Amino acid sequence: MILVGIDIGKTKHTFSIVDKETGEILSKPSDFYNNQKGFLSLIKQISSYSKSDILIGMEDTGHYHFALLKYLLDNQYTVALINPTTTDLARKMQGGITKNDPLDTLTICDVIASNQRKKPYRVTKVNSFELYEQKQLTRHHHNLKEELNIYKNRLQKCIDIVFPEFNSLFHSKYGVVYMNILKTFSSAETIANADIRSIRKCFEFKGQRKRISLSAEQLKSVAKSSIGIPSVAEEIQIRHLVNQIELLEEQLFEIDKRIEEFSVQGNSTILSIPGISHFSGTSIIAELGDICNYQKSSQIIKFAGVAPYHYETSQYMAQHTAITKKGSKYLRKTLYQIILPVINNNEVFRTYYNKKLSEGKGHRCAQGHCIRKLLRVIYHLLTTGQEFSPELLV
Repeated sequence: MILVGIDIGKTKHTFSIVDKETGEILSKPSDFYNNQKGFLSLIKQISSYSKSDILIGMEDTGHYHFALLKYLLDNQYTVALINPTTTDLARKMQGGITKNDPLDTLTICDVIASNQRKKPYRVTKVNSFELYEQKQLTRHHHNLKEELNIYKNRLQKCIDIVFPEFNSLFHSKYGVVYMNILKTFSSAETIANADIRSIRKCFEFKGQRKRISLSAEQLKSVAKSSIGIPSVAEEIQIRHLVNQIELLEEQLFEIDKRIEEFSVQGNSTILSIPGISHFSGTSIIAELGDICNYQKSSQIIKFAGVAPYHYETSQYMAQHTAITKKGSKYLRKTLYQIILPVINNNEVFRTYYNKKLSEGKGHRCAQGHCIRKLLRVIYHLLTTGQEFSPELLV
């Protein structure tokens, strides 16, 4: 077996070639650029060996390896992706006190040469980049949601200063009229001094949305008696924040529409689970990647970081431990977001959740048990192609 270790960089990569059987360095560490010419020079260096005898290793870190990984997979090479923590640990176990690109290529070769029962890397033979776009979109959705919550919290802080009674006039926040008023007037003082006809224009909108019971006259009356503090700075912030929130919501709408298209096209069996939407289903599938990489459901539980720590010595075994929180934080976040809808929409999950509560476990702990049960169900559905049926869980 011929091992090729590649240390990834932004503009150039470093590689070395090692014979696994003898440990001989067949090609000393050399650089090649992160472009077409550089990729061709790498292929030229390894073309003298049979593709079936080559295992290429690289760290699964950042995004700089994406282009090279896709190029190698398109050319039918087998690639081993390694967690950077594994490489760092291997270097320390060897007593290494120096870290540089040439030495890292040899360390990567040592890692993929491992004959351990549990391999410290995952092998990729088939181009699985069809899930790349879904993963990027669902992660972008998560990031925009977090950003949206930050802007909404800042907006509420500004409203509490200039018009603290404003939210009590509406049954729900961030509707069309709600945002129109904030964008146009931004404070109780401005509303109190505005012409009633200008205020009425904020209540006008197109479409079939439900009309609110609040009138322009009522709004102006409350504004006149408001305890809000006039502030030019807060008014400017409110207008800017409203614009930012509306922009983010437009972006989320565009993303969710595209995610739904991917979901409908994929038509995964996990969508048959009540409580899982197009977004959450796509997020789970994209984060897990190729289900064939997992031999049992416990592996995806570990990958999601929802497996509890197991701590045991000769004289002590911990009875209560936290979850590991290792693996994909986006997958873990999606699972915690959907578990309550899944519990509420399925009698078996609801019974299991109540059983854990009756055993003295807290709400969050019971959720964790349900998430692990859900992941076992998801693993079964994805590996068998079977539709979800509550009867099979009883």
